[in-house]
Amino acid sequence: MYNIKNSKELASYINYANLNNIISEEEMKEFLEKAKETTFHSVVVSPTYVQLAKETLADTDIKVGSVVGFPLGFEDTESKLAETKTLLDKGVDELEVVINLSYLKDKKYSLIGKEIEAIKELMGDKILKVNIEVKALNDAEKSAIVQVAEKAGADFVKTATGFVTPCHIYEIVNDINIIQKYAPKIKIEIFGGVDSYKLANQVLTAGADQISSNYGYEIVKQYKELRENTQVKPKPITL
Repeated sequence: MYNIKNSKELASYINYANLNNIISEEEMKEFLEKAKETTFHSVVVSPTYVQLAKETLADTDIKVGSVVGFPLGFEDTESKLAETKTLLDKGVDELEVVINLSYLKDKKYSLIGKEIEAIKELMGDKILKVNIEVKALNDAEKSAIVQVAEKAGADFVKTATGFVTPCHIYEIVNDINIIQKYAPKIKIEIFGGVDSYKLANQVLTAGADQISSNYGYEIVKQYKELRENTQVKPKPITL
């Protein structure tokens, strides 16, 4: 079992995501206010709401993440670089970039690597996550792309966009094992299907560094109710 000490520590491993493409500004404000109630590592929002998130979370330590080439990744490198620059100008702290899966299927690893390198160079010391959409790949393709991502300087591999069927825990463990074996220096972020404290604990125990989830608030609340709000009054011991 992963040795999580309290709900604040658990929240620090979670990126609370809301990439709903039909969410209203009022609904996004409610989401961000909810995020402020705990200590998430970050919120992940669409480019539309990066500035609002920066303003709302300005008095917290919660980072603001967003997406480039989302959710399909088939934009050309110049377009992705332009998206990246715009989001950096808005003050984004972290970015996830969806790879071009067509390039991967054709084994055009050099093109993918050069794209990642160019985006990372533009981002400097800010965190770059490369989204590889594991459900679309076989194990050989997964092992190849994580090596490319690590060599190109990405900080994280992220497993999914959320636009495909979530992986089962056994698939998640398999993916973590592949990443750790073939790209041992890169960090791992799991997205998809992590909607409970129990599953979050299993994923962290398996070796993930972070979890991205639309259910981040519920996961932390569940943990708090199970672990921190349980009051036990021990009976006196008579010797």
